Amino acid sequence: MKLADIVQRGWQAVGAGSFDALVADYVENMSFIMPGQNDVLEGRQAFRSALDSLGQILPPGFEITQLRQIEGENEVISIVEWKSNKVAGSQLCVLFKFEGNKIYEERWFVDTEQWKSAF
Repeated sequence: MKLADIVQRGWQAVGAGSFDALVADYVENMSFIMPGQNDVLEGRQAFRSALDSLGQILPPGFEITQLRQIEGENEVISIVEWKSNKVAGSQLCVLFKFEGNKIYEERWFVDTEQWKSAF
């Protein structure tokens, strides 16, 4: 399976609310670096727990309108086009780094000022 397929499967799991299926593709000691790059979750259990509050983490009315994957060596970048109640349309990127076929780091790159204004 291509790494981009693993990432796509994860986005589909998020959309379906299947968070246990999502975290199965991460190593135990994974890192999740959130928008702004200052907040970091360490470990799959902390990441899984945070997913239960996903509705509070994303701007109101958040919707992915288009999603593309770019695969490199041991990494995938998702280009995410999105909109929300206060933002008519924007993009963000998410970098997924892999060890074998498991994700060990997920890092979000977002226009943080726009992200904050979306709440």
